[in-house]
Amino acid sequence: MNYEEARAFIAEISVRGSELGLKTIADLLEILGNPQDELKFIHVAGTNGKGSVLAYLFSVLKEAGYKVGRYISPTLFSYRERIQVGDAYISREDFAQCAGRAAAAVDELRAQGKKLPTVFEVETAISFLYFRKTACDLVLLEVGMGGRLDATNIIRTPVLTVITSVSMDHMEFLGNTLAEIAWNKAGILKPGVPVVSARQRPEAEAVIRREAAAKGCPCTFVRPQEITDSSGFDFTYKEGTDDTDGFCGYQSFSYGSFGRVQIGLAGLHQQENAALALECIGQLRASGYEIPDAAVREGLRRTVWKGRFSVIHRAPLVVIDGAHNPDAAAVLRRSLEEYFPDRKKFYIFGVFSDKEYDKIIEITAGLAEHIYTVETPDNPRALPARELALAVAGVNPSVEAAGSIADAVEKSFAAAGSEDVIIAFGSLSFLAEVERAVKEHDRRKPAGGR
Repeated sequence: MNYEEARAFIAEISVRGSELGLKTIADLLEILGNPQDELKFIHVAGTNGKGSVLAYLFSVLKEAGYKVGRYISPTLFSYRERIQVGDAYISREDFAQCAGRAAAAVDELRAQGKKLPTVFEVETAISFLYFRKTACDLVLLEVGMGGRLDATNIIRTPVLTVITSVSMDHMEFLGNTLAEIAWNKAGILKPGVPVVSARQRPEAEAVIRREAAAKGCPCTFVRPQEITDSSGFDFTYKEGTDDTDGFCGYQSFSYGSFGRVQIGLAGLHQQENAALALECIGQLRASGYEIPDAAVREGLRRTVWKGRFSVIHRAPLVVIDGAHNPDAAAVLRRSLEEYFPDRKKFYIFGVFSDKEYDKIIEITAGLAEHIYTVETPDNPRALPARELALAVAGVNPSVEAAGSIADAVEKSFAAAGSEDVIIAFGSLSFLAEVERAVKEHDRRKPAGGR
């Protein structure tokens, strides 16, 4: 099987959609020799912040000399981005080889008359095969949805479980109350394995503590009151680099015994995400992992995570952010008010139809000078731009449906002044296309023009 054939296989099984449960992936992995049992994992669940916390831990552990695998979803820039070891995505050749083994296992399941796996289950199995092949010291494993019945929860060898901020999302699968959703997230806890959690609302915290106690898991929560001496993000620019890659701003803060650290990710929420990563590092040290202070500081400072309040252009500033639920929208609003209180703000906004977009609109739309709605590409869950614009108009009448993402980018540049801010947010699925359209805009603009 070559890479094109492997991607065709993935496309073929994608039509089965999503389904929670562990029986089918257990059958698949049994045929593949249970590669996951030969790996050590840091398993991360939560509603918001999973990717950022994974990025901090990935960078710190890499600085400490560990060979680290990372399994993430969704991806922004490349399909192969979901499976990484060190700084490299899985190669086309390795993906094809691992996918070929998975395809043969699917054929065997079919021959046995057993239920066939979903695409996420197959991709998870492929990642385990690759991480075993590359002999990773640790694998950072991001839950796809929920936790208790997510395919990633088939693992039996985590060294640490992590729960980021829990809020209302995917209610049709996970429950209609925060306690039910937290119970699903806490399903990743394993007997005796330490769990580290972000600050939670009281009902979610109570569930996590109860589940941890029932399984004998040492349980630690981030202590926001110990985040002190914090600085705002300095949106500086490194001369001699292009507009999309030259930002090198930092924010800094002190946390507990770790002292003062710098992080290169913007957004007010990132200090708590980094504090969660620091708590994880403290727990890993207690479990015997050698992580020097220098690796912690350099790893945090070097962390990169595109699409999470990322600045991709200056004059005007263009920010991309994956705020796709009400809690993330509230964090986005606070960051915009803190960083850009006196600047005009232009939105490029697109979401899936199954999200609570009315609440996102209520939280964010009032800050915008003008809003361009877009339809997220190549997804049956996408909310049409015109329908989204009608919903926005109830809060902010200065809105129009753009004909495409590129159209929205061009109209935003035409409307915004050099000191203004353009914010593209909502579904992560369209942010890479926004960045491509911004680069194309700059290629076409005349010398000296915006």
